[in-house]
Amino acid sequence: MKSVEKLLAEKLLSICAIKLQPANPFVWASGWNSPIYTDNRRTLSYPEVRSFIKVELCRLILENFPEVQAIAGVATGAIAQGALVADTLGLPYVYVRSAPKDHGLENLIEGALKPGQKVVVIEDLVSTGSSSIKVVESIRNAGCEVIGMAAIFTYGFPEATRRFKAANVELVTLGNYNAMLEVALETNYIAAEELGTLQEWRKDPANWGLNDKDAKI
Repeated sequence: MKSVEKLLAEKLLSICAIKLQPANPFVWASGWNSPIYTDNRRTLSYPEVRSFIKVELCRLILENFPEVQAIAGVATGAIAQGALVADTLGLPYVYVRSAPKDHGLENLIEGALKPGQKVVVIEDLVSTGSSSIKVVESIRNAGCEVIGMAAIFTYGFPEATRRFKAANVELVTLGNYNAMLEVALETNYIAAEELGTLQEWRKDPANWGLNDKDAKI
């Protein structure tokens, strides 16, 4: 039986939610050159993939954080999937913006949390972990306890691991970079000679490919 990590990788690659271009790298918003681009919002357009992710996120939460009392989605990528998870589990739901609205009530957290509630945060993608931890801090500032975070996919950067440890947040994920590379190789999505390039990028993504010609996105 295939692992959840590999099943997810197959699905994300098949719908181009993950794109691999070692020879024609992307440029992220951070300015990093990257042979991979991940857009998990794309999963929402594919009912079978969307449902698979929803069910497996619910399983992760019930197995790891059974005391959960509310779900929070990270804007904008995890808003929809967070709502699906909260609905399936029958729990209150909020989503957290990266910055307060500049009009109206100027909300940072959209929805209603009660002080003391035990919250699990839903994230679509973990890269450096910076934006994820900001959401955790916002929820804690609202008087709630973040008992964990469940994400669809992680690149597994050491920087993110350090950030989550420092913030005392347990992260669980459905998929990861290593499992995705295995599937990409097994399915001939990438050639064997491209594997080394993709592995090297993960070691030092901030400085990888600085002299290469980039494909702007």
